[in-house]
Amino acid sequence: MSQSHALSDDQVAGELRKMTAFIRQEALEKAREIQLKADEEFAIEKSKLVRQETAAIDTQYEKKFKQASMSQQITRSTLANRTRLRVLSSRQELLDDLFQQARDQISGIAAKDAEKYGTVLKGLVLEGLYALNEDKVSIRARKQDTDAVKKAIEEAEKEFKETVGKEVSAEVDEEEPLPEGSAGGVVIIGGQGKIEINNTFEERLRLLEIDALPAVRETLFGKNTNRRFYD
Repeated sequence: MSQSHALSDDQVAGELRKMTAFIRQEALEKAREIQLKADEEFAIEKSKLVRQETAAIDTQYEKKFKQASMSQQITRSTLANRTRLRVLSSRQELLDDLFQQARDQISGIAAKDAEKYGTVLKGLVLEGLYALNEDKVSIRARKQDTDAVKKAIEEAEKEFKETVGKEVSAEVDEEEPLPEGSAGGVVIIGGQGKIEINNTFEERLRLLEIDALPAVRETLFGKNTNRRFYD
């Protein structure tokens, strides 16, 4: 009877060992499963963090690259504008100098060639008479040109009558002459003092500058360059 009981204990012990081994095996497998799951989740999370950080770095790099590119473009544009302004300024100075030389030459016409200047005055007066087509007009001129202008008026009145077929009277306005610093020429006044035709050398040169400027620029600086800087 005791042997049966001992066998029973052995059997119980064996069963316990089996159960313990089984539980232990399941625990180990569960632990491995948990470890694998944890490793997998860690790897996923790590990969996610790496991707996020990489994306952040790429975004930051792209932002800085755009900023650097924009800064470079601004710098290039600023330098180009400065260069362009210097070129424009230099060209304008050259043009101003050329037209100033023309003014200086025009100012010396009366002193150098009185006969030629008288012919020019007659043409300027006659042009005003034709434009106004009135019976009586007033002429403004420099004080030093008074005699030359009176002679030019006589000749212009005669030619006007021959051409138009009617009398015209032009008088020099000695109370309000042109400035002494004027280059010469005349101002013809009609319409009871309301209409002025400015035929002074300064005004004719100013109009010439406007008309001739494109051609002068093209001659000096070239056609393509002219378009680039002035159109």
